[in-house]
Amino acid sequence: MKKSTNKSESLNKKSLKTQILHIFNENPQQPLNYKQISKRLSISRVDERQLVNIVLAEMAETGILEENERGKFIIIVSRGNISGNIDMLPNGSATLITDDTQDEVFISQKNLNHAMNGDLVRVYVYAHRKKNILEGEVVEIIKRAKNTYVGTAQLSHGFAFVVPDGKSLANDIFIPPDKLKGVKDGQKVIASITDWPASNKNPVGEIIEVLGFAGEHAVEMNAIMAEFELPVAFPAEVEEEAKNIPLKITAAEIKKRRDFRKITTFTIDPEDAKDFDDALSIQRLDNGNYEIGVHIADVTHYVDPESLLEKEAQNRATSVYLVDRVIPMLPENLSNFLCSLRPKEDKLCFSAVFEITPQAGVVKEWFGKTIICSDRRFSYDEAQDIIDTGEGDFKEDVLLLNDLAKQLRARRFKNGALGFEKVEFKFKLDENGKPLGVYTKESKDAHKLIEEFMLLANKYVAEHIGKARPGWQPHTFVYRIHDRPDEQKLGQFAGFIKQFGYKIKIDGNRAIAMSINQLIEDIKGKPEKEMIENLAIRSMAKAEYSTHNIGHYGLAFSYYSHFTSPIRRYPDMMAHRLLFYYLNDGKNVKPDVYEKLCKHSSEMEQKSADAERASVKYKQAEFLSDKIGIPFEGIISGVTEFGIFVQLVENKCEGLVPLRNLEDDFYVFDNRRMLIQGKHTGNKYQLGDKVNVTIQKVNLQRRQVDMLLVQDENAEVKKPVFKANFKRRR
Repeated sequence: MKKSTNKSESLNKKSLKTQILHIFNENPQQPLNYKQISKRLSISRVDERQLVNIVLAEMAETGILEENERGKFIIIVSRGNISGNIDMLPNGSATLITDDTQDEVFISQKNLNHAMNGDLVRVYVYAHRKKNILEGEVVEIIKRAKNTYVGTAQLSHGFAFVVPDGKSLANDIFIPPDKLKGVKDGQKVIASITDWPASNKNPVGEIIEVLGFAGEHAVEMNAIMAEFELPVAFPAEVEEEAKNIPLKITAAEIKKRRDFRKITTFTIDPEDAKDFDDALSIQRLDNGNYEIGVHIADVTHYVDPESLLEKEAQNRATSVYLVDRVIPMLPENLSNFLCSLRPKEDKLCFSAVFEITPQAGVVKEWFGKTIICSDRRFSYDEAQDIIDTGEGDFKEDVLLLNDLAKQLRARRFKNGALGFEKVEFKFKLDENGKPLGVYTKESKDAHKLIEEFMLLANKYVAEHIGKARPGWQPHTFVYRIHDRPDEQKLGQFAGFIKQFGYKIKIDGNRAIAMSINQLIEDIKGKPEKEMIENLAIRSMAKAEYSTHNIGHYGLAFSYYSHFTSPIRRYPDMMAHRLLFYYLNDGKNVKPDVYEKLCKHSSEMEQKSADAERASVKYKQAEFLSDKIGIPFEGIISGVTEFGIFVQLVENKCEGLVPLRNLEDDFYVFDNRRMLIQGKHTGNKYQLGDKVNVTIQKVNLQRRQVDMLLVQDENAEVKKPVFKANFKRRR
């Protein structure tokens, strides 16, 4: 076995798990602790050994290892069987997401044995490989991801079938006559599965709630929220509790706080924003430095830890952003009024205040409760106009902050931060929610200005609690962590981009980051830009919340938290409470409760992202539903064993060209080179290739678009007709 080097930047949690699993598989009867594991991997640094300890605990939590005595672990996963989560594919088969192996495990539809998307299962992995891919069969469903599904009811002879939305369930749900709950044909419903006999193709269920008729915009958006088990409306008692919070700020409360009301302060947010949760203040000091205040709405002042509001925020964990709306984490009375830092109103804040040199060096920092009164509310466009023209309200202050932000940003990149600026798209909708066109969201200097000062606050708050210094030992805190890239995925990505004449380094944190940033520069304006950026992002780990700090790779920060958006993120509320507690000499708290809340917050964040993606996919399908047969230019954005995904150049909508539609040859999938190739003709369709396609059919329920390749190179292709800029949401 290849041993780890003695460089911390060579360690990644996923690859470390693989190495540890290898050791336990070679010693299945021997209990081992983190010191013994570290010795076998030649790991000597304290921070690396701590990472080994964290990984061992996580492997025990997920059922791979068992802690048979304090600090000692033994493997409990038998050979040939691994556990993981089901990830359904559009064709009804699935792959297994697991930390047990770096190889992908394919599960055919017949071998799923009623397992569904997201289910935690145990899989028997066959000894043989098919087309160099591991195959397996579900032998046990350990835990269902969900038991309720959203779909459209199809009535027939007194009973019904519910056709599920999305890809979460491949089989329709049979609803017997006594469980219909008055549903009408074509209505969207929430159905619960009550039974699924092993011999039955379809599960049996009942209607829980009727949402309305399929195709109606509001119904579809609410259906997406229900599909991902995300709440929409607040319970009446929670709304009532929010309404009863006193509005008046007492003189006694003001005395407890540092007063910033006479210092220039303003907010910069999207034009349509209502929850202004951050503001910046600025004043020039006699020594030539600047005092910059990052003021964050003091949400936890108004939300009692034992209140219904707290339980609701904890459960939701995040606001959800769909294509046309925001479903807030907190009721509007709090998010849009009481805690929103609206101009010309006294507001309570929790602030991070920095003395900064003209060269953007932080001389000192201060954290504490404050009161502010914002002088001006800027939209991003208004702030950008000042940056571009040098004219406008508070122009000297805006320009100074922009200059400091640029220096902070340059330093961050120099230290190894990644410079991804993924383009986002938002639909222009009519009054009925029908998509008319697509706006691009472009990040300009005004967005980056705010981003840099939020990053600064988040970094220094995390350092203040988590970094050892004379008289202070690290305390339990909520971190936003981002693991190093997975070595295997990064290697695959590097091998793929060679085909386009690009290269990256795959060793050393800073070297990797620098080469990726150079790659981002090199592909600007190129047709393959978006495809390569998306693949690069996929090769990275996902950021998450944890009390176990491993740093944030993407930002090149050793300490990082989320402190700056407590109106819309529950981890920020936790960070506020812990910081305030420690500032007032509170003793170190146990991490167990906070770690569970971190895990829940990470899961809810992923659900929210999935719901947002589903709403975009639905609107893409709806947008293309009246364009059947029209030719478009496209770029191959994905290649799988069942077809090629094509993103349209004009509107960035994506669809699938199924392999069954390629009738000129029998095509074989090459996973390593990310292409399909005709067995007889040798024709290739590769990631990044330009193709012409037509829309063949659209399935709104599944949010799927099927396409056909246009073989005639002289076919008239539809050119872009709608382009506009749209503000980026932070």
